[in-house]
Amino acid sequence: MAQQLPLVIVGTVAFDSIETPFGKADRVIGGAGTYGALAASHFTEGIGLVR
Repeated sequence: MAQQLPLVIVGTVAFDSIETPFGKADRVIGGAGTYGALAASHFTEGIGLVR
């Protein structure tokens, strides 16, 4: 079995306000660092996020 290495992601973490014709949502988590860490979590463990 291959050894998994820890992963560090550097990116932005933010709260967004989204308004569409179907409704409005405030303080929705967003940012490239957030989505990168979420995607990586499907492939490895031990993810660190630097914001």
